[in-house]
Amino acid sequence: MTASHLHLVLQILIWLVPCLPAIIVHEYAHGWVASRLGDPTARVMGRLSLNPLRHIDPVGTVIVPGLMLLAQLPFVFGWAKPVPVDFRLLRRGRLGVLLVALAGPVANLLMLLLWLALAWFAAAGDFVHMPANPVRAIVAQLALAGVAINLVLMLLNLMPIPPLDGGRVLGALLPPSLSRVYMKLERVGILIILLLVATGLFARIFGPALDFFFSRLGIS
Repeated sequence: MTASHLHLVLQILIWLVPCLPAIIVHEYAHGWVASRLGDPTARVMGRLSLNPLRHIDPVGTVIVPGLMLLAQLPFVFGWAKPVPVDFRLLRRGRLGVLLVALAGPVANLLMLLLWLALAWFAAAGDFVHMPANPVRAIVAQLALAGVAINLVLMLLNLMPIPPLDGGRVLGALLPPSLSRVYMKLERVGILIILLLVATGLFARIFGPALDFFFSRLGIS
């Protein structure tokens, strides 16, 4: 294996390691909050678990992130199989729907902060000049990838496109008659997302968001 191949494998691992927990914990958070609010569906179906094998989606967990890595995009995202939630069983009605929908993005925010703390520690607070120690440098790059992935997932899922969490949030806030019409977009929501990726609009939206976030932190 050549040096270039080793570098490619290392870069894939640097993005893959934080990508899996980002999408799996996101889904687990939905199921956990739903369970706390009275819906046992995820637990009964064995999906209230952090076992990656219970959540992997061939397209969202493998193919899409893999293609983004091969395309050398400045970020990677993916998704797991949605944790099943029976919204009719939730206590607190539409507030329950709102809380379950927000659980995933909140989980990504918490993971973002944890990765940021690790990156700050590994780089000794200096993201401009990476550590000379190769292990600390790799850990810093890994943690910064975790920050980027969780930021993109959080922002992506807050987009008001059903079945994304932002779509669920907006559906819970709209009057019932409008909500029923709006949530019909769920049938084509994934196609809309894939279209955003394929046309480059996704990169145009989230690239500047990442640049702004990292520049505020003094990260080049």
